[in-house]
Amino acid sequence: MNLYTLETLIAAINAAPQDWRPLVFTNGCFDLIHAGHVRYLAAARALGKRLVVGLNSDRSVAALKPKRPIIPEQQRAEVLASLRSVDAVVLFSDRTATTLIEVLQPEIYVKGGDYQLETLPEAAAVQRYGGRIELIQVEVPSSTTAIVQRILELHGEESPGAWSPQNQP
Repeated sequence: MNLYTLETLIAAINAAPQDWRPLVFTNGCFDLIHAGHVRYLAAARALGKRLVVGLNSDRSVAALKPKRPIIPEQQRAEVLASLRSVDAVVLFSDRTATTLIEVLQPEIYVKGGDYQLETLPEAAAVQRYGGRIELIQVEVPSSTTAIVQRILELHGEESPGAWSPQNQP
């Protein structure tokens, strides 16, 4: 499995940098994996030799998005790590991936085209060491929030506030 701690990931990269660099890095919650995620990750992977995904921990997701995550971090990590395009998954607990980026210094930092360079919190860290930022156009316009909303609509709920992951089996 491609699940790493930051320490084991650094050790793997340092042991064989020629196998990892140029390193591509992206990050996110990846709460409900959908086709948009899969295509985005494949496009990101195509930009370099290896793709590392920084995955927001449950605590980090909860700080960013109300009533989330839906799927626990270890399950989200396992699903991501099983994707052909993903070479490594590392969990992080901060609100942003800035610390991971500063430590790993990927040659290419990738986010979806729905982000803007000016509002990307990690951009300054990447620019400080001379990395490149790529914004990949979203091919399949979908989001976990939209999926949850659609499920609620199908089941007669009016707002996401009525849904709670704690009430799910």
